Amino acid sequence: MASLKSKHEKFQEAMVPHMDVIFNYALYLSGDREMASDLLQDTYLKAYRFFDKFEEGTNAKAWLYRIARNTYINEYRRIKRLPDHVEYDEQISSYQMLPRDEESHRPGRDTDLNDVFDDTIATAIASLPEKFKSVVVLRDIENLPYEEVAEALDIPIGTVRSRLHRARAILFDRLKGYATARGYKVGEKFVPAEFALAL
Repeated sequence: MASLKSKHEKFQEAMVPHMDVIFNYALYLSGDREMASDLLQDTYLKAYRFFDKFEEGTNAKAWLYRIARNTYINEYRRIKRLPDHVEYDEQISSYQMLPRDEESHRPGRDTDLNDVFDDTIATAIASLPEKFKSVVVLRDIENLPYEEVAEALDIPIGTVRSRLHRARAILFDRLKGYATARGYKVGEKFVPAEFALAL
């Protein structure tokens, strides 16, 4: 009879493969590499703590996105209102969950916003309000289907679409000069397809 997998083994199998994308999301949310690393660790600590609440076979990545987003929002509010630092009970690091031979491939090790976008575009995305930034990052950068974005952010698909439309409009307005300077013909109400792909 095959032995049952431990919580740790199940967690590694279901959650650890998504570390890179969650780190990238944390980096977009926070705009700071150190804070993104902290957010990644906090996300995985909470995911491990509440792993019994995760329904096996469901969308692990969307579950992690939701934890990361909620942690970011709650930590931001907590820092604003309560300056005291709150320690977590668990002392397990998300990196400690990686098998030894994978430690050299820790998430975000060589990842930077500027590897994907130049400063102007990265700054424009980073400056979006969080509710707009999340939909842009998850849909346009991580290329998640609308249904998964809705699941990750715990909002209806219609809200995803409306926020994405608004976020793209904000980015279009902020980046018109950038696009024009690079030779794109920019109309008043549309983004050229090749420029939209760059976003």
